[in-house]
Amino acid sequence: MNTIVKTKIRNIENTDKLCVFNMMKDFYNSPAVIHKASDETFLADIRACIEGSPYIEGFVFEADGKTAGYAMVAKSFSTEAGGICIWIEDIYLKPEFRGYGIGKEFFNFVENRYKDQAARLRLEVEPSNARAIEVYKKSGYEELPYMQMIKTL
Repeated sequence: MNTIVKTKIRNIENTDKLCVFNMMKDFYNSPAVIHKASDETFLADIRACIEGSPYIEGFVFEADGKTAGYAMVAKSFSTEAGGICIWIEDIYLKPEFRGYGIGKEFFNFVENRYKDQAARLRLEVEPSNARAIEVYKKSGYEELPYMQMIKTL
């Protein structure tokens, strides 16, 4: 098995739009996601990240100079936690870059980036995504016994 020599996590840039868009399509058409989204939504998400929205940030993972994946985090207030909640909305690694510790590196990155402003980190995962659940648990995440409900406007 090959090893990855150098990884980098950086903000999504304008030049990343097409690559991130394609990774979002892969992610949202996988079993890891129940609710599908439109191309327009993907483009709006990417644009919000690039334009510096206070509610969402986007990141690109590079491994040995190649794009390996992306992630997006959103910010909300949690009355339950008494402060800012950082939601890891999307985390996607291209199949050929899985198993190299890039996801764990991203979780460390998020913890360090938001440690002085967030009361809680949160994410969602499909119960059938055993591999992701194991990674999340190893990174210190635990299950919440909530059922979430939504209403689309």
